[in-house]
Amino acid sequence: MVAVGAFVALLSFICVSSASADSGVVRFDSEYSYEILDPTTHANRKQRLILDRRRDGTLSADRLHVQGAITAVANYQSSNRDDKFGYLMRHPTASNQVGKTVSEAAIHSAQLSVTGMLGDWITAHAVLLYDPEQSFGQGTNTAIDRNQVQVRRAYVLLGDLGRTPFYLSLGKMAAPFGLTDTVNPFSASTVWHSFGGLANGVIVGYASEGLNLSMMGIQGGAQFRAANTPVKGTSVPGRLNNFAADASYRLELGEAGALTLGGSYQHGSAYCQDFPVAHFESCRDNNPAFDVYGKLTYGDLTVKGEFARTMDEWPGTFNPDMPEFAASKVTSFDIGAKYRHDPGFGPVDLSVEFGRFIAGEAGAPWERQDQLVLGAAWFVRPSVKVLAEYVRVAGYTPLNFISGGSVRDDEGNVVPDRTHSERSALSHVFVIGVNVAF
Repeated sequence: MVAVGAFVALLSFICVSSASADSGVVRFDSEYSYEILDPTTHANRKQRLILDRRRDGTLSADRLHVQGAITAVANYQSSNRDDKFGYLMRHPTASNQVGKTVSEAAIHSAQLSVTGMLGDWITAHAVLLYDPEQSFGQGTNTAIDRNQVQVRRAYVLLGDLGRTPFYLSLGKMAAPFGLTDTVNPFSASTVWHSFGGLANGVIVGYASEGLNLSMMGIQGGAQFRAANTPVKGTSVPGRLNNFAADASYRLELGEAGALTLGGSYQHGSAYCQDFPVAHFESCRDNNPAFDVYGKLTYGDLTVKGEFARTMDEWPGTFNPDMPEFAASKVTSFDIGAKYRHDPGFGPVDLSVEFGRFIAGEAGAPWERQDQLVLGAAWFVRPSVKVLAEYVRVAGYTPLNFISGGSVRDDEGNVVPDRTHSERSALSHVFVIGVNVAF
């Protein structure tokens, strides 16, 4: 928190000093703010977005752009099982959701970021994030541990696409694995929940109008999200021994749209722990994963699909006290479509997306979790989105102790042949909200 406070104080000082000396040094652009902070698009391609905006003049040399965004939501959820709500836009935990119906009106996230252009080819970018709904902190939604501000992303980006297609990024950033975007106005895709990585490392990229390549050397051990390779049998991030690579090609279809096809590989996914499974624990060996994806934009229609799978079985999905279910590979896929219509008072997007997460053999309590989202978004202005969603979640498969090891009897003893995962759990979610960028 001291570091975050110092960062905010320095930013305030720069803004005040610049405003008095040269009002053109610090700039605000709400449309760029929306693009760079929007979690539903360019999820792991923000560096390419920055380079494109530098090239088209949105971001100019020797300027500091300040961005912010707030997402506020209200929702109602129901479940056919006490305390088991599979909706992942807030962590499924009985600390915050009890009984068979829950509701809330809350800030889902707030972001503050800066993009600093130093000359023609050096960019510094950092994002502060407040996300009590999805924080890994302990306790209820109002507990101090869940109400911290974190530096979500921070990196130095070297590149100028006007001179060379090559670029380099060093710092904390999203791993280039898969597409992981969504057509939903709010809910993240199933593949992002399953494989969307966040890690320390270095990216080397190549960006042309058609071919796009990127490779990231990822710090080993258990990273912030969706990456884990053992370092001398531990989860300590003491070596740069993990990596991810992505290749995609964008085919222009004239003025009508474009088709993008791509594939990715990651040396160490998060699905490598032994039984019982716990977040950020060490693994005996890495478990690679691959991803293939496609996206078509044609006029006002957008269609996308993605498939990701681990190369090996996840050892922790075998519970020795439930031997009828063998260890399983982890698979995730989704498919969605979005149609935009402009009735004259701001564009309206209508969308549908279905995704599935598979972590167990057929019939296992932790076999799968499905997410169906019907969405509508009204852009009051380019940086203000009013949203509504209906979400149906079938299955309940929290990654912690997914195959057992946490269920206790009345005397506090672990019941070895039981799991809190439940294949027959069913949740219905109704969400309304607004996302504002400035």
